[in-house]
Amino acid sequence: MKELHAIKGYPIHTMCILLHVTRSAYYRWLKNSKLPEVVLNEQLADLVRYIYEADKDKGYRRICEDLVNDYGYHVNDKRILRICRKLQIQSTIKHSRNSITRASKNPYHIAKNYLNRKFYADQPNQKWLTDVSEFKYYNGSEVRKIYLSAILDLADRRIVSFVIGDRNDNKLVFDTFDQAVKAEPKAHPLFHSDRGFQYTSKVFCTKLKKAKMKQSMSRVAHCIDNGPMEGFWGMLKREKYYRRKFISRESLVEMIEKYMNYYNNGRYQRCLKSKTPLQIHQELLRAA
Repeated sequence: MKELHAIKGYPIHTMCILLHVTRSAYYRWLKNSKLPEVVLNEQLADLVRYIYEADKDKGYRRICEDLVNDYGYHVNDKRILRICRKLQIQSTIKHSRNSITRASKNPYHIAKNYLNRKFYADQPNQKWLTDVSEFKYYNGSEVRKIYLSAILDLADRRIVSFVIGDRNDNKLVFDTFDQAVKAEPKAHPLFHSDRGFQYTSKVFCTKLKKAKMKQSMSRVAHCIDNGPMEGFWGMLKREKYYRRKFISRESLVEMIEKYMNYYNNGRYQRCLKSKTPLQIHQELLRAA
């Protein structure tokens, strides 16, 4: 109608009658004549920019998850990728992980790799993974470190417990384990770790036996044997640690604690069918 009116000079009133279109509908369309797909892309672009500005470590996949789960848009990765490229939005580049595992010179106990890279479980508390990771902050020109010990459940990928300490010692690992047992007193999972000195100690072996847990350990120089745990460290550091400079212990600890809560309760994961660890945990408990 617009083209016929402009080129041929046909009256709008007459065309509206012949085509059964009200004049008000035509003029309303004329004010907003963009195609629905164009309008949707503009709306999505505004939301993509908003999500990215709130958390600049998110790439197109995580932004897409937020749009689907938090905003109710049924969109796919390709569309959001095109929008992100147009807006020059890009996720954080991965960094290689520097291992801080220290093997004991005289280990009390070395367990077999019973997990054997079978990174799945039907129910919560069947398989737990654990590890310790290092974080740096600055006190003036002095570099200082804190250590994060965590236990991850393979069924729902939730963090069962975590402890932050100033030293990578036995107490850090023991406190993490005690916290997990307190949170899940009826759990008797397969417990997998690397061969760090804390996990090969007599005290830790005794703790596992008392909790009726079977111990499993990665092979030497095979970090992939503890793959999901390594993946979690990479996720945390890539999203909230790398490219930042923490100038106090308090700010670094606050970041870690907030991320742990966000990870369990708010971070959607493709491996969990675009749900959070806590959502999967609750679903598995209801189905049991």
